[in-house]
Amino acid sequence: MDHLHHVHGELRQGRFGGEIFSQEIPSDITVRAGGATFSLHKFPLVSKCGLIRKMVSEANDADLSLLDLPDVPGGAEAFELVAKFCYGINFEVTIESIAMLRCAAEHLEMTEDYAAGNLVSRAEDYLNEAALTSLPSAVEVLRHAQGLLPAAEKVNLVGRCVDAVALLASEEGEFEHVASSPAAAPPPSGVVDWWAEELTVLRVDIFKRVVMAIKRRGSEKYAVGPLLMLYAQKSLRGLVSHRLPYFLYYNRERPQMNLPSRPQDIFGMGKKKIEPKKEHEKRVILETIVSLLPRERNAMSVSFLATLLRAAIYLETTVACRLDLERRISSQLEQAVLDDLLIPSFSFAGDAAFDVDTVQRILVNYLEADAAGDDDDDGGAAAAASQIGGLMEAYLAEVAADGNLSVPRFISFAELIPEAARATEDGMYRAIDIFLKKVCGVMDCQKLSREACAHAAQNSRLPVQIVVQVLYYEQQRLREGGGTATGGNSPALPSSLRAAAPDELSRLRRENEGLKLEVVKLKMQLREAQKPAPAAPRRHRRRNRPPFPPPGSRHYRRSRSSTQSPRSWGS
Repeated sequence: MDHLHHVHGELRQGRFGGEIFSQEIPSDITVRAGGATFSLHKFPLVSKCGLIRKMVSEANDADLSLLDLPDVPGGAEAFELVAKFCYGINFEVTIESIAMLRCAAEHLEMTEDYAAGNLVSRAEDYLNEAALTSLPSAVEVLRHAQGLLPAAEKVNLVGRCVDAVALLASEEGEFEHVASSPAAAPPPSGVVDWWAEELTVLRVDIFKRVVMAIKRRGSEKYAVGPLLMLYAQKSLRGLVSHRLPYFLYYNRERPQMNLPSRPQDIFGMGKKKIEPKKEHEKRVILETIVSLLPRERNAMSVSFLATLLRAAIYLETTVACRLDLERRISSQLEQAVLDDLLIPSFSFAGDAAFDVDTVQRILVNYLEADAAGDDDDDGGAAAAASQIGGLMEAYLAEVAADGNLSVPRFISFAELIPEAARATEDGMYRAIDIFLKKVCGVMDCQKLSREACAHAAQNSRLPVQIVVQVLYYEQQRLREGGGTATGGNSPALPSSLRAAAPDELSRLRRENEGLKLEVVKLKMQLREAQKPAPAAPRRHRRRNRPPFPPPGSRHYRRSRSSTQSPRSWGS
């Protein structure tokens, strides 16, 4: 692209060292910068650009007519502004262009050594007097400067912008409105200002420097939490969400069914696998965010920490990153809800649908911290322990429906829940009941051999419902002749058991009906007990007066007659 006519079209008259240049003077040098070609004059360039002066003076050809500048920061757009400055053409300097102008001026050595009021000093004046004096403009300059690295670092432009953002935010009290909302709650839409939205487009290393500067300014409590949440939601879109993955809601009763075939489907990433490069970038971002989390307890919500932990497990971050999140969640475990703990398992190798091991480590961390803590607030600690006990029982009942959950894993988790944290055993009973039903559900009683049927009919460890099914199917086989029963090579049922089978079946049916009747009675009694009691008659007792005598006594009749109105006395 030839910029000669564009530059000369804006050139009216520019005075350089007493010489007047105009469109009538033919160009004597062609400059290639940023993929574009500029037809210019040597004198205005060498009078202000130290780099071009050196290149022209050191050239072997005295009539140098072509100059390559491939590394100019900002490319063709920046060099065009530099050329206008050299020609004395007026142009507008904006917040969007000042970063590349400053970096291009440094690269071309446009300092006071070559001309007074050169571009470096003019750009510095604009930065100090305009660009870095307000929070919006400082954020905007920083956003453009990150695309000019490493040139922007050479002139310390990024560092100055970072310090300006932290300083101006602290001075102007931009974080005060966040203080009114609970630190543990996600910031509602609109709470974080537009400049915070702008910070989310920064590279993670630049964003980290901004957060560290804000921490040094003492605004960590109210600023860092919302900023990190917003940055995580923008940069880890699809991996970080305050909601449970859809498939866990849809299959809440049967989590082992219809599981997505790939882990990425859980977070709505579609069927296409994440590219290794993008996966690595997201892993670095997540680990950086976790390292920047405030250390204060309750600074972040448990729900947000749980979503970060899900993403960390999925992205296979470092063990230290995951353990840090687990410790943070355990320190605020009393604030968690069931959905926070339903972390999907990403092994997809016939393993359980939920990551029980992670939740078990969280519970162990809580118990260890609770045992090592002080006993100043026994009442609060007891209430928190009771709440956590109920939460863990609910979690155990939820994962018990998973057919792939092993018995040792179920037992080891159940044994961790302290008895002191369980006001009643109802939650534990519900979890065990669901687990037993699920375990027994994998067995088809119709396919049991006669030997197995004989053992199951006398097995007191089996639920009554399973024993009834075993006896029913065995009785059905006996009626059909017994010779074609499954497992014909197995020994027949003992004659005593065969004779007792109908009686046992009848007895179990009667017990079952009796239990149902008892349940109905208990429900009716509970309903009656929950009815509001009739209001008792109000008794007024005058001061220094004895109470009314009991009904039926002569004192009661006398007192009643003494309380009649005067009109009834005469009757």
